[in-house]
Amino acid sequence: MPRNMSFAMTTEQFRNRTKTVTRRFGWWFLKPGDVVQGVEKSMGLKKGEKIKPLGLIRIVSTRREPLNAITEADLVLESMPETSPREFVELLCSVKRVPPDEPVNRIEYEYID
Repeated sequence: MPRNMSFAMTTEQFRNRTKTVTRRFGWWFLKPGDVVQGVEKSMGLKKGEKIKPLGLIRIVSTRREPLNAITEADLVLESMPETSPREFVELLCSVKRVPPDEPVNRIEYEYID
């Protein structure tokens, strides 16, 4: 059974299959070829709520880099082409409460279902 990876902040991009890269503060164990179940959200479910699957993905590559190393090209792969690198970093820093140079796992994947 594949692990669940939440796409709560980018559910529509996942559903539209326009997102092929995600950044995570963790998931360091992933390696190319691993299969993961994308889900709407997996934490903070209210009593009676169930996990909503979005689809299976296969990991293509992973690499460790500072959050603020994101490029405009990667924002297209993140399905956020109208967001500047600075805006993206500020958003994640405020949501996750991390510094801009925090190491992040850049995960590239492909849809398999």
